Amino acid sequence: MFRVISANLNGIRSAASKGFFDWMGRQNADVVGVQEVKAQHDQVTGVFDRHEKMAGYFHYAEKKGYSGVGLYSRHEPSEVVRGIGNPEFDAEGRWVELRFDTPERKFSVVSCYFPSGSSGEERQQAKYRFLDYIYPHLMRLKAERQFILVGDVNIAHKEADLKNWKGNLKNSGFLPEERAWMTRLLDEGELADVYRALHPDTTDACYTWWSNRGQAYAKNVGWRIDYHLATERVAACARATNVYKDEKFSDHAPLTVDYDFTL
Repeated sequence: MFRVISANLNGIRSAASKGFFDWMGRQNADVVGVQEVKAQHDQVTGVFDRHEKMAGYFHYAEKKGYSGVGLYSRHEPSEVVRGIGNPEFDAEGRWVELRFDTPERKFSVVSCYFPSGSSGEERQQAKYRFLDYIYPHLMRLKAERQFILVGDVNIAHKEADLKNWKGNLKNSGFLPEERAWMTRLLDEGELADVYRALHPDTTDACYTWWSNRGQAYAKNVGWRIDYHLATERVAACARATNVYKDEKFSDHAPLTVDYDFTL
């Protein structure tokens, strides 16, 4: 099995203090994607850039204490790609890709952190610009290689993907335009939502993020906004998935998928 984990850390130092790396070391994962690192190169190097047999590769935001993504891998990549070629979003540290290419195969794992629009209209418009840019970027990537993208997409796709869907119809993360974008990505773009492919009907058990307000976590008033998005051939190899909630490392829960292949 090829085990891939996605985890929004809401700060790598904070998550480490809550036991994330102890947990990660017990998972026997091949690749772990992290988002919202909220740290810079000098705060990660020599501290969080390796864990046991896994090497870490990061794309940091220029702004301190903001965004940033990483991938830990027990396999050495043939290439590391940081950024999507868009200055606005590359400055925010939103994409790191590990390529594991051989003469017979082109395959990538990506950790990506989509913008949130919840802080106001300015950031919502930035989110729409990101969606407009990332769609053709993903289509170009799909045309040349198989891949798994893991990350915080900041979109709950269907009513089953959040507890209070009626109350969030006008809120960022569940807006009609965002949900339509996700539908287009899965249908026209022919990428797979791996969790939903394995669990098409789950509701309360699928949530991966909870607001810090109003005892949302205790009451499980959550959202499913963390994903594995994969090309169809890779997604067809998915065998099992799990949202880990026994420990709380951040406001997100880690999402694990086991794929029936090896590098």
